[in-house]
Amino acid sequence: MLKVEELQAFYGTSQALFDMNLQVDQGEVVTLIGRNGMGKTTTIHSIMGIVSAATGSINYKGINITSLSSFKIARLGLALVPEGRQIFPNLTVNENLIATAANKRGNANPWTKKAVLELFPPLAMRLSSMGNLLSGGEQQMLAIGRALMTNPDLLLLDDATEGLAPLVRKDIWSSLQALKSAGLSILIVDKNLNDLVGLADRHYVIEKGHVVWQGSSQQLTDDPSIKDKYLGV
Repeated sequence: MLKVEELQAFYGTSQALFDMNLQVDQGEVVTLIGRNGMGKTTTIHSIMGIVSAATGSINYKGINITSLSSFKIARLGLALVPEGRQIFPNLTVNENLIATAANKRGNANPWTKKAVLELFPPLAMRLSSMGNLLSGGEQQMLAIGRALMTNPDLLLLDDATEGLAPLVRKDIWSSLQALKSAGLSILIVDKNLNDLVGLADRHYVIEKGHVVWQGSSQQLTDDPSIKDKYLGV
């Protein structure tokens, strides 16, 4: 579904990504993991066209999206849940959801507001609340719901549970498991390794803009040296 090959990206003269390679297959959950500042968000932003690729290629369903604008990439079926949630603070929960509602690829069973509220029941009680009055957990649910309302085929989540209380994180992971069970492909950045291992099919470990390890959840669990070398503080 998604294939990134030899991707390099810069911020000014500073190189952030070095020959990045990764792929996500249909129905897979794949993670990008690593310490802070190693290039995970830059990779996500490059895929979505927020950061320009200097060299390399990004292909989605056989279409080269390397140089496309972000809105064109989104129309092809990619949706981003950004770091920091970035919901619209001056819109209500209801307005946040309907603002992005679309089914441009004609999905037979599209995401609707009703479906999102069934996935995230707390939002149903806050439909008239302004975005900036929600708790952090509610904002993250809304950010995911807003992305789902675009009816994506591939969902990208950057810091999916950052700063959330343990019980809220549990709800988010359960929701992502439900999305996986429904067949949605997901590329996710997060620091909660135990939860990621239980959810994801494959993992990419990033160190200083390079992929330094990749493998399955079982392989990651069986090799504690990976965590000690690349993920520990």
